[in-house]
Amino acid sequence: MTRGRGGRPVEPVDRTASADEIPEGAAEAVSTLTLRVNGTARTLTVDNRTTLLDALRDHLDLTGSKKGCDHGQCGACTVLLDGRRVNSCLLLAVVCAGASVTTVEGLSDGDRLHPVQEAFVDRDALQCGYCTPGQICSAVALLDEAAAGQPSYVTPPEQRPDGPVRLTPDEIRERMSGNICRCGAYPNIVDAIEEAAR
Repeated sequence: MTRGRGGRPVEPVDRTASADEIPEGAAEAVSTLTLRVNGTARTLTVDNRTTLLDALRDHLDLTGSKKGCDHGQCGACTVLLDGRRVNSCLLLAVVCAGASVTTVEGLSDGDRLHPVQEAFVDRDALQCGYCTPGQICSAVALLDEAAAGQPSYVTPPEQRPDGPVRLTPDEIRERMSGNICRCGAYPNIVDAIEEAAR
């Protein structure tokens, strides 16, 4: 028995419902959708409240993307949606219907790692590894953004708007600021991204 406000005992509540207890119209709260995940069309039926992260992990068994804070603050759940990095814990799966999703599992080509994955291994850019899939997906997008000339907050004003952005350590740190590493492997993460950029 648990205690509620003021230390009063509170009986636990069973939140599971039997089939005859499901409210009328609840079937409307379920959708069937197709996502192109790591190059393969995947059709799934989910509760409309299911996040993209939960759809990937619980429905498609792609557990590389991690549920860290579940509030879009740590970046452990970062995936690429139509080539752009997103926090998959903040997006509903139904909103992503028809989109192309790339997870950390989809970056490699068979046994051949993506250059960013190789650089993370070579530069020892991880410790516990929990944040690493999100860090890697974010770094892949970062390289594409910089190559396309998208400025960040620290990009010098004199930077040519039609050319790639030079990835200095400050530029990399700014662009990776949405991905938190509780182990503090930041210097090696920056080194790995610099290596991959070369």
